[in-house]
Amino acid sequence: MRENQASASPLDRALRLFSDVRSGEGITVVLLALNVFLLLTAYYFIKPLREALILDESGAEIKSYASALQAIILLGAVPAYGALAGRLPRRQLINRVTLFFAACLVGFFVLGRMGLNLGVVFFLWVGIFNLMVIAQFWSFANDLYTNDQGERLFPLVQFGASAGAVFGSVVVGKLIDPLGIWIPMLIAAGILVASLLVTGAVERRSAAGSRPGPEPAPEDGDEEQSTGARKRKSGTGAFALVFKSRYLLAIALLMLFVNWVNTTGEYILGSVVEDTAHAAVASGAAAGQSAGQYIGSFYSDFFAVVNVAGLLLQLFVVSRIVKYLGIQIAILVLPIIALGSYSLIAFMPVLGIVRWAKTAENSTDYSLQNTVRQTLFLPMTRDQKYKAKQAIDAFFWRAGDVLSALAVWIGTTWLALDASGFAKFNIILVLIWLGVAFWVGREYTRRVRAGFGADGSAVESQGGR
Repeated sequence: MRENQASASPLDRALRLFSDVRSGEGITVVLLALNVFLLLTAYYFIKPLREALILDESGAEIKSYASALQAIILLGAVPAYGALAGRLPRRQLINRVTLFFAACLVGFFVLGRMGLNLGVVFFLWVGIFNLMVIAQFWSFANDLYTNDQGERLFPLVQFGASAGAVFGSVVVGKLIDPLGIWIPMLIAAGILVASLLVTGAVERRSAAGSRPGPEPAPEDGDEEQSTGARKRKSGTGAFALVFKSRYLLAIALLMLFVNWVNTTGEYILGSVVEDTAHAAVASGAAAGQSAGQYIGSFYSDFFAVVNVAGLLLQLFVVSRIVKYLGIQIAILVLPIIALGSYSLIAFMPVLGIVRWAKTAENSTDYSLQNTVRQTLFLPMTRDQKYKAKQAIDAFFWRAGDVLSALAVWIGTTWLALDASGFAKFNIILVLIWLGVAFWVGREYTRRVRAGFGADGSAVESQGGR
């Protein structure tokens, strides 16, 4: 231990204020944090624009239905990504996918300046961009670290994501009024290209000696053989990998419920904000803003507050929860908060209550829950990390949107539910979510104990080497 302390760099020692960073780990974790910082900055440059376009052009109900369409699109996009991942080295894969999305942003800028209505199309695209690019980054991070390293260092990497979300939402809020909603798309495209430079730096450090950790051994319900697990990619499809593993399938179900609850909550917030915006414009209380600008400004401020809270949680709370309570407890924190939030909304469905309840839920989601979510993939093969993770983070996540859209349609068309009614429905979903989260947390702990030593090295008797 003394030798480790002596060989630690000043950066390593400084980062130990926030997490257990060991000698030689500081530079790579900072580069990874910078990488995801840029990706989240780009995302939060365009997220308020997405809300402004679709709510102003179409309304909260169409937004909910558009979320469901994303899952249908992902039925084709996920297998296409899996096929690409099976043919390309990870650096080429990341470069091509990121550059594709950057080019799309330039295209949206051109079409928007031509006066086309892009609300629904842009909403669909942003949802796919966010899930696929961010999931790809975390597949990359999972590929670099062992289970022990991931549990220690992912809170710092996720801090980069939280910081990028804060920076992006604050900056774009100041740009919407002077620049409108199209020019920030070009800035976001440039940020995506810049992120590839950081990815390259991390890749070079990995090639120079920071090798990925050993593969976990296949366990009950995982059909890959140990020889196949040592290969970086296999011919098995993304969805097949999910359905061959009880653990992966449970994570998929967990993600479905997380997003089902969150998306229904976003509908509650969106409908209240939409009504407030149009009422403010009609009464002259919007200070000369259009309804779209009012909504865009509201969401910019809302995201900024959520992300600042998430940033503080990530910096000072998350690593300590993971270290002292473990993943098995950490995975239960968000559903408990959501249970309290929707119980409050059910009885007081006014804008102030809805906003701050969603702030508590979302800030925990973007910090602790996101860290836990990425950590769950550590005791897996590389094939599962790149392919199955895309299926779970993209399709199964969006399947929650489909179910939310169905619930909104039934609730508004047949049951005449208001914000209070939808909040009560969410309470039922959260109770199921709690049960699934408990099983996944227990299974994660079992897998780690069965497949890894305390230092992150694979157990030889189970084929880890």
